[in-house]
Amino acid sequence: MMVRVIRVRLDLSYRGTEFAGWARQPALRTVQGVVEDAIERVTRAGRLPVTVAGRTDAGVHARGQVVHVDLPPEAWQALPGRSARAPEEALVWRLAGTLPTDVVVHRARLAPPGFDARFSALRRRYTYRVADHPAARDPLRRDAVLWTRTRLDVAAMSAAVAPLLGLRDFAAFCRPREGATTIRELQELSWTRPDSGADAGLVVASVQADAFCHNMVRALVGASLAVGEGRQDVRWPERLLLARVRQPGVHVVAAHGLVLEEVVYPADDELAARAEAVRARRMDEEAH
Repeated sequence: MMVRVIRVRLDLSYRGTEFAGWARQPALRTVQGVVEDAIERVTRAGRLPVTVAGRTDAGVHARGQVVHVDLPPEAWQALPGRSARAPEEALVWRLAGTLPTDVVVHRARLAPPGFDARFSALRRRYTYRVADHPAARDPLRRDAVLWTRTRLDVAAMSAAVAPLLGLRDFAAFCRPREGATTIRELQELSWTRPDSGADAGLVVASVQADAFCHNMVRALVGASLAVGEGRQDVRWPERLLLARVRQPGVHVVAAHGLVLEEVVYPADDELAARAEAVRARRMDEEAH
């Protein structure tokens, strides 16, 4: 007999500095482990696995991460206790009192029918921040910005990554995993040097794709920096892409400059179809 559950979407952010990545690992502090432990404590429903939109590596931060968790109805209804709060609000407040300060759940809500945090997503967007001049170095943001001693040529970096956009095989920029495809649709990869706001003076990458394979964003940033520092010519990243083979010259930059900014989903009535299509495609890719 099928047990009915209530699917809940959680929007959260975390500082990745002291985590060994997202995925639960024995004897290591991970975001998934911390979040699942907190949910178990506040719901008293046992260990409930969460499904995440995008796994992040050790040291990577997130401002717009999304997960879903399936709760027993009785655990959901019991969340407010004697308070007048709705279960959604009660869950956020209870998690706030349980989670460590480097993880924050900003919002909880009943997931629309067909929602899957991973497979329903249309795209994920990351940023990567670099300080290439002492004037841009803020010690209070040291764990979220890469410091480099070489002044970067932002125009050359932008020109170098333009040919990489679109549906491509990014094998040259991904750590290989058996049975996993390296074909991705890179929708945006841009480099700017903002002259105002919180990022004024920094060099900032915005990277967006339908999904990313392991180390892909950090390898793309590494190739960009090689061009920006004058160590490689503007056509080098395109030559790497076309070779479709991981080469020793591709440097994976430090994790701490990388932030998952947002995960975008389709309209509610398209969630189930999106999840079904992506799940089927991944299974087909892994089969081949």
